[in-house]
Amino acid sequence: QLEDGHSGRLERTEDLWLKVRKDHAPRLARLSLESRSLQDVLLHGKPKLGRELGRGQYGVVYLCDSWGGHFPCALKSVVPPDEKHWNDLALEFHYMRSLQSHERLVHLHGSVIDYGYGGGSSIAVLLIMERLHRDLYTGLKAGLELEPRLQIALDVVEGIRYLHSQGLVHRDIKLKNVLLDKKNRAKITDLGFCKPEAMMSGSIVGTPIHMAPELFTGKYDNSVDVYAFGILFWYLCSGQVKLPEAFERCASKDHLWNNVRRG
Repeated sequence: QLEDGHSGRLERTEDLWLKVRKDHAPRLARLSLESRSLQDVLLHGKPKLGRELGRGQYGVVYLCDSWGGHFPCALKSVVPPDEKHWNDLALEFHYMRSLQSHERLVHLHGSVIDYGYGGGSSIAVLLIMERLHRDLYTGLKAGLELEPRLQIALDVVEGIRYLHSQGLVHRDIKLKNVLLDKKNRAKITDLGFCKPEAMMSGSIVGTPIHMAPELFTGKYDNSVDVYAFGILFWYLCSGQVKLPEAFERCASKDHLWNNVRRG
């Protein structure tokens, strides 16, 4: 009787949990982003874009002299190409806003949705964050002594440990996602791939060289951040941005992914 009464219950629970993860959580996060952005623009106005500091796959980072009593700031401008990226951005905003301020994480000051971005051709989300001096990639290229490199490693570990204590997995720890202040103390940025451990769907995300082999199985936990830190630590110990020899031999990104997948 117990078996009859409970058969299918686990499957129904799994279906409900999938719906929470895929539909409800991103929708709520997007509503939160839109409401907080409206509040921020009413209180502080629209930020002014300064010179370009850098760009990634989906966004551009600009200098912003001051906004909402904070100066100087960095402004990350993202134009989500589709619904999935809108949801990812909304969740990134939600995690950054919900985390308590921590000295090893880049602080988010606020957000504004710009409906007239690019002359009105697209909608952009402007994330206003604290401005730091440079990223770790640039720092290593410029040359850093061993002692500050080891301090950076400790700073990154402290940031990862804090994220894990909050039940979050970063999933994209790499040189360009570690920012340095003028004293070469490090902070982790870009929570775009960050997820609560309980909500990870087995999606394959990250930067190939930093990806643990188990990421390709779809079954993984917060130890993937430890693997990514291991690669980062290799760079810190070597003091340069040259790839490890085994990766240098890869002719293409696909070749590299296949090598990582094989472990």
